[in-house]
Amino acid sequence: MTDYKRNRVVVTGVGAITPIGNTPDEYWKGLSSGRNGIGYITHFDASNHDCRIAGEVKNFDPHDYMERKEAKRADRFSQFGIAAAKQAVADAQLVIDDLNAEQVGVIIGSGVGGLKVLEDQQTIYLNRGPDRCSPFMIPMMIANMAAGLTAIHTGAKGPNSCSVTACAAGSNAIGDAFRLIQGGYAQAMICGGCEAAITPLGIAGFAAARALSTRNDDPAHACRPFDRDRDGFVMGEGGGVLILESLEFALSRGARIYAELVGYGMTCDAYHMTSPVPGGLGAARAMQLALKDGQLTPEMVTYVNAHGTSTPANDSTETGAIKKALGEHAYKVAVSSTKSMTGHLLGGSGGIEAVATVLAIANDQIPPTINLEHPEPECDLDYVPHTSRAQTVEVALSNSFGFGGHNVTLAFKKYL
Repeated sequence: MTDYKRNRVVVTGVGAITPIGNTPDEYWKGLSSGRNGIGYITHFDASNHDCRIAGEVKNFDPHDYMERKEAKRADRFSQFGIAAAKQAVADAQLVIDDLNAEQVGVIIGSGVGGLKVLEDQQTIYLNRGPDRCSPFMIPMMIANMAAGLTAIHTGAKGPNSCSVTACAAGSNAIGDAFRLIQGGYAQAMICGGCEAAITPLGIAGFAAARALSTRNDDPAHACRPFDRDRDGFVMGEGGGVLILESLEFALSRGARIYAELVGYGMTCDAYHMTSPVPGGLGAARAMQLALKDGQLTPEMVTYVNAHGTSTPANDSTETGAIKKALGEHAYKVAVSSTKSMTGHLLGGSGGIEAVATVLAIANDQIPPTINLEHPEPECDLDYVPHTSRAQTVEVALSNSFGFGGHNVTLAFKKYL
């Protein structure tokens, strides 16, 4: 970044639809208590699948957030994004009207988009012919529709986009929104990620890549980041959204401030389609760039919300990356993977994990890594096992890494 004056950016609202709660308050209570959100798949008959477990969102009614006709024309991933966005706007008490609509934008990322509608329409095409496909198939399927529909539902007419960077998509969305406000292109942004890929094809594809846990006899303990017995990630679904505002705009309307977003680091491994580069150099560089962007030193970091997928490759590599980025201070930092409770939301993970990171700062409480019973020898940091920890959180990092070598780190700090 150049040396020109940049707007300070603060978080004023949060929204969350997750496997452990369908409001930010329920989600935070779930995180704080170490609630498990993973069980047997109910969305479809998974009896012939190698993986039969997932972190499904429970008791979600899209009609709480949109009319029936609108819900029918929105894929589940978009429904999650709209719902989380509406929660966040309400939480921020942000009124979007003719006076400010062009200064309020939306960026909501998704790694997969409308996979369910694509599968359903393919079945219709094969069984009933091309003329019976829905005219809404394409607009329901495309990954940018959560952002587009959120703008329609909220009236936000400012910058609008969608990041599609696999499991880094939600964090890229937040980082890109941060940059727009910093540069004066928007006063406020609705940003985050959403995903709904617990479908027959979604589960089959990741299982074929040997990425998923097959601990089908014990779903509650299947997602075990940093544990020596981890055997893959568990798919989750949902959406997480932040309201970012320029500090000036937030103060002008008397908004409550959860935290300040101060840094954004983004790199690529340029190494492999699905595997992280050995040693985690790209991930470490993303953390270092976020620290530099926020004018932070490693010693200022209190907490890292890790990507922590519970896969053999990620957890040891990310541990090494944290050590490279933070040096000896890495051993004094609390690190946890909230995926241990929610599963992995793919493009939605950065959204709900940014919400978790912001709430950790606001509440001075660090959520745990559950199921960490036998730490991998290479994973030797403080992962806050089993139970949450009351601790002042001054600076926190949120990591997201995606297929294709995408690495993103967001740096938040307590607002002063």
